[in-house]
This record gives sequence, C-alpha cells and structure tokens, in this order.
Amino acid sequence: MNHLRIKLALLLTYFVFAILLNSVGTVILQVIHTFQVSKESASLLEGFKDIPIAVVSFLVASWLPRLGYQRAMMIGVSAVMLACLAMPLLPAFWTTKLLFLTVGSGFALVKVSVYASIGLITESREQHASLLNFIEGFFMLGVLSGYWVFAAFMDPAQPDSISWLQVYWLLAALCFLNLLLLGSTPIPKVALNPDHSARHDFFDMLQLMARPLVLVFIVSAFLYVVLEQGIGTWLPTFNNQVLQLPNQLSVQLTSIFAASLALGRLLAGVVLRHVSWYALVNLCLTSMAILMLLILPMTRDVQLPEHLHLWNAPLAAYLFPLIGLFMAPVYPIINSVILSALPKARHAAMTGLIVVFSALGGTTGSMVTGLTFARFDGQTAFYLSLLPLSLLLLSLLLLNKLHRQGPQPSH
Repeated sequence: MNHLRIKLALLLTYFVFAILLNSVGTVILQVIHTFQVSKESASLLEGFKDIPIAVVSFLVASWLPRLGYQRAMMIGVSAVMLACLAMPLLPAFWTTKLLFLTVGSGFALVKVSVYASIGLITESREQHASLLNFIEGFFMLGVLSGYWVFAAFMDPAQPDSISWLQVYWLLAALCFLNLLLLGSTPIPKVALNPDHSARHDFFDMLQLMARPLVLVFIVSAFLYVVLEQGIGTWLPTFNNQVLQLPNQLSVQLTSIFAASLALGRLLAGVVLRHVSWYALVNLCLTSMAILMLLILPMTRDVQLPEHLHLWNAPLAAYLFPLIGLFMAPVYPIINSVILSALPKARHAAMTGLIVVFSALGGTTGSMVTGLTFARFDGQTAFYLSLLPLSLLLLSLLLLNKLHRQGPQPSH
C-alpha cells in the first residue's frame, strides 16, 4: 500500500478546504462591496458554513464507515468543485450562501474521513500524532496562503468589481486535481462494527453531556470559538472600514493573524513541556486582553500615508493580528484536556460534541460581531470580545478544578 500517496491525497484535500473555509472573512468584505449587502446579512455566511459542519458531522458518524472514507471525500470535493464553478458563472449573494453551505457540508465528510484514515495508515501513537500534526500544520498553511490567493484577484482601483470571483476557477481546478488523486489512490477501509449506529452515537453524546467536566468543557470550547471567529472573520472588514485600508491590503494584512495562529500552536507544543496547561491558557488569555486594550485605542482617527502599501500601513494593522499568537494554543489545549480525562471508548462521541459546539460557537461569534459592527462601530465590536474572553477565564477555572479531581468514571 502506497502510504505516501494516501498522505498526499489527504494533505491536498485539507489544503483546499483550509482556503475555502477560512475565506469567509474575505468574502464577507467583498460581498458587502460587490453585492451591496448589509453587514447583518453578510454575517449569515458564517452560519451557512458552520451549521452544516455541525449537522452533517453528527449525522455521518454512524454510516460513514459503510460509505467508505475515499468515497466520502470524493463526494465532498466534487460538491465543492461545482459550487466554486457556480460563483463566477452565477455571481450573486445567494450563490455565495450556497458555496459556504456546500463547503461546510463537504468539510464534515472530509474531516471525519481524514481523521479516520490517519488511524488506518499509521502503526503507532507516535506516527499518528506526527501525521495528524503535520496535516493540521498544512491546514494552517492553506489558511495563510488563502488570504494571498484571494488578494491576488482583487482590483484595488475598483473595490466594487466582481473580478475577485475569478479566484474560484483556480479553486475549482485544485478540486479537480484533488479528485484525480483521490480517485487513483486506494485508501483502506475500516472493519465495521455491527453495533455502531446513529442512535447509539446520539445517546452516547447525551450521556457524556450529563458529566460536569464535559459540560464545563462544552461551555469553554463554545466561548473560545465565539472569540476566535468573531475576530478572525471580521478582521478584513475592520481593516477596511476602521483603518480605511483598501480591500486588497486589508486581506493581505489579515494573513498575519493566520501566521500568528500557526506559530502560536507550534510554540505551545514546546512550552507545554515546562508549564502546566492551566498556567499557559491563563497567560495567553490575559495577554490577549492586555493587547486589545492597548491596540484598539490606536485604531481611532488613523492618518494614512499618501502612498499606502503593504509596508507603511498604520502600526495597529500589524499589531492587532498578533493576538492570534496568544489565542492559538487555547483550543488545542482544552481539547487535549477533555479527551485525556475520558476513557478511549468515549473519544469518538466527545469529538462529535467538539465539532458541534465549535461550529455553533463560530456562527454565534461571527453574527454577534457583525451585528455590533453594523449597529455601532468596529472598535465597539472588537471591545465586545472581552466579554467571552472574561467568561472563558471563569469557565477554565472550573474546568481545571474538575480536571484535577481525577479521571471520569466509565459507564
């Protein structure tokens, strides 16, 4: 079996979805200009992406092994390719909604399949952890490159132009190459468990939610994603409408946020060898709050240079995205804490809860920030992020207390 070819297929699949999933902030900025939609309407795009991830992830848990991981990934990539082709052919806001609906549904199929396939082609915990981290790192590379790919198709002289939609021809081509690779790569099938069913998974999740530790974790994960998506999704629009930067430059500078997230997760892996998880997340969240309180006042009454370019933008445009450096470690750390506290037999059900509540948190964060942005201003919207941050500090205090009580009993 050619494991290298399988790994390449998984990497390319994740790379394509990384670009599309995390393009929502860029697309929100563009549809506001191109299709003249309100910020409230544009904020719904996050929901069109996240809610299908939650719903489809839950529904496919029981029957996806019977469908086959290779077939599931090909269905997801094919649907997204068709949605990408529709964007330049049928330019409209409803097409954009359809795109993110398709991307969210496709990613649910892909994420479950990729994670399950990793277990089938690795032979030890070390190999599994190594490949999973490499694939997640490659995902962040896709996120980072996505900002520059979209920016390359924008016309700074005509912010209302639909020329940026031409990027979807390139993304459709990447999907087609991905399909060719997936179709020609034999991916092993999992041995089926006759007792495994959607009904079983549903009651398994409900049973888990009755545990105090899991309930507190769910609240913590939800609050974190509200915080991350509220900032990450609306940062391009913040750069454009608060700092008065051109569309293209607004998106390019947002790539600093993605790079900070990637670097923060790499550094956290080293730091956690010497510092407890609870100390690190407290340090990270406190540093975020301090940075926000220091940098947001700098975004008022900004004076732009006469010849504005990537290297002479206002200082706040470079400093604010660095919040991602401190934001990055929190989510992987709390996921690791909850999974390590549960029996291995419960990890699949717990992963389902993580996906569901993360998706719901992402939608909530984007919509609340979008509504505040529209009713008040960008500074108020981002200052509001201090509320979920403060609540997250409190929930993590309780999570740490429950976690220190020892392993959760198995049922």
